Amino acid sequence: MKEKRNLHLKVQELCDCYATTDPLKEMSVLGQDKDREEGALKWLALAALHGVNHNAEEIRIERGTGGKFTVVAKYRETELPSPGAAVGEKILNAVREITHIEGDKGKTLLALGIREDSLELKVKMKVQGDREVITIEFPR
Repeated sequence: MKEKRNLHLKVQELCDCYATTDPLKEMSVLGQDKDREEGALKWLALAALHGVNHNAEEIRIERGTGGKFTVVAKYRETELPSPGAAVGEKILNAVREITHIEGDKGKTLLALGIREDSLELKVKMKVQGDREVITIEFPR
């Protein structure tokens, strides 16, 4: 049986690992990652780092009609690199597992330790038909 590590802890470890990299550059190649689950956790860590580094208000990942994923950061309307369909699905699953949000709608706070600091992110999830939206809000 394969042991599953705590996903929240793994995201924090990846934040520490990627803290000195360019998150957008790293995010742009994750759609090709062979390990989809690892790619999803890397993407979440990189999105958190990007949001912190660029004073983002929120980052929204959306699965639209037809399964296409788009990502938008709100500080100025700029589309971020998409994780692709396979990694995008794993991101949705990882966020549900980390936050324990069930059903079609929910929100929670997520404490995330990065290096020797921590921040509290507000995570919202909403499902409407085959559209699913995760919003990660960053503190001011």
